[in-house]
Amino acid sequence: MARTDSFDITHAVRAICVSMCDRLDDLSHIDMSQVGVGFCQARKNVAHGIQASLTPLRFENGTTTKTVRRRRYACQRITMPDGRECLYLLNVYLPRFQNLVYREKLLTIVHELWHISPEFDGDIRRHEGRCHVHGPSQAAFDAHSQQIAERWLATSPAPELHAWLHDDFGALRNRTGGIVGTRYPVPKLVPLPDAT
Repeated sequence: MARTDSFDITHAVRAICVSMCDRLDDLSHIDMSQVGVGFCQARKNVAHGIQASLTPLRFENGTTTKTVRRRRYACQRITMPDGRECLYLLNVYLPRFQNLVYREKLLTIVHELWHISPEFDGDIRRHEGRCHVHGPSQAAFDAHSQQIAERWLATSPAPELHAWLHDDFGALRNRTGGIVGTRYPVPKLVPLPDAT
């Protein structure tokens, strides 16, 4: 008899993010009701490559338009399934994300959340200097993200919230009968008409 149940991975990632933002001061500025959580299929089933991404849907300092070579652009509007506008998109890449070990999955989730601006204005967290995305050291950025993940685990979240992170992609698919989730379009820059 075929199984009809399935595992919504984007719902599961969102649940962890909501718990982290509710329990940790470092992430308390994030309103997950305006963060779309989706999945993308990795083009190649290899261990190296992108595991997750955080896409801001506003420009620097939360502005809604940007001028590039004398042309004004806006970012394509992306909405949640309930119609609410997203300020950010967090995507996990399958099967690569799920094939990480447990602690690396948690680190990856926190790493992407830590990119969200403290102002929660649709822009990324910007660091001083030339390397404004991760700061002078990505290793330090990741170490801080790992500390946040460990602090979340120390709050004793419900085991069912994160037990699925122990499975690799094949094990999770086989145990649950299939993996499903929300997919969002890749946001595009939309040219705006010239001001008159």
